[in-house]
Amino acid sequence: MTDSLLPLLIEGQDLQPHLNNPKILLVDLCSMDSYLAGHLPGAAHVSPQELVCGQPPAPGRIANTTQLEQLFERLGLEPDTHVVAYDDEGGGWAGRFIWTLDAIGHQHYSYLNGGIHAWRHDALPLSTDPGQRQAVPQQLTIDADVVVEVDDILAQLGQDDFAVWDARGPDEYRGEKVLAQKGGHIPGAINCEWTSMMDPSRQLRIRTDALERLHALGLNEQQHIVTHCQSHHRSGFTYLLGKILGFDIRGYHGSWSEWGNHPHTPVEK
Repeated sequence: MTDSLLPLLIEGQDLQPHLNNPKILLVDLCSMDSYLAGHLPGAAHVSPQELVCGQPPAPGRIANTTQLEQLFERLGLEPDTHVVAYDDEGGGWAGRFIWTLDAIGHQHYSYLNGGIHAWRHDALPLSTDPGQRQAVPQQLTIDADVVVEVDDILAQLGQDDFAVWDARGPDEYRGEKVLAQKGGHIPGAINCEWTSMMDPSRQLRIRTDALERLHALGLNEQQHIVTHCQSHHRSGFTYLLGKILGFDIRGYHGSWSEWGNHPHTPVEK
């Protein structure tokens, strides 16, 4: 990312010297219990519910602009703010937050590799003081090129340079576990369950061989990739990982809760 203060993927030891930089906004997407037990000094807590519309049948769709303006006003986001997002689950909600930044056109951000687990494991400083930011009024618009809809996918299905990365579990992909009116997957989708790209032996950091694993599955840098799960939470991580690896990747926010409940969407099992 041009002119960014920090790299897209950052380790805790590299972030620590920048903790007092007023241009850096630390965003904690951990559980509230985790946040209260100790977070990065100065980090502001964001609840996942602040990022989604919460309306059935696809509650994971992006929140409306009024809701997002309230969130980013509270966080004090400015055009030159560099956001560092992290969570306590290996990157799902942090990735969803970064996708949201892309959706509002904010390009300066990083992901803390391994999130709070790696930070604590490395014995880096923690705080229990709530992060306070000065409110900054927002006027936001949503970039339709970032936020994928059903028709965008239907228009590209079957094209040689198009791929769907299904981040759900194999049982959901195969249609054995059904969480919508229809079970199965988008025709031609490639299943790579989100946590398979995290390394449990390294505090859920991204696997060092993630690119090779994805290439072996048939996902690569030459494709136009759309990723989804059930609610674009798990695929928040796969979207983020795709960006880190240099993929041309977009996020389908309606995900399976929309596709699987839509009367006219094709499904494979």
